[in-house]
Amino acid sequence: MDLETAKQRIDSAITQYGQHAAPAIDLVMNEVRSDLGAKAFNDLVEAFDLELLYNIAPLESDHSSS
Repeated sequence: MDLETAKQRIDSAITQYGQHAAPAIDLVMNEVRSDLGAKAFNDLVEAFDLELLYNIAPLESDHSSS
């Protein structure tokens, strides 16, 4: 998954589910973490204010890099 696709999917989940979007966003964020790493994950948390709105916290470090 690329960052633009992730943004679109998160935006779509928020539009469709509103305050109940957390499970759908969590699925997208798991893919982002796996495919793009912690920096992209954290950038999305910040861009969409996911920590405040959906209790999705930024990652401490990038464990998916090899």
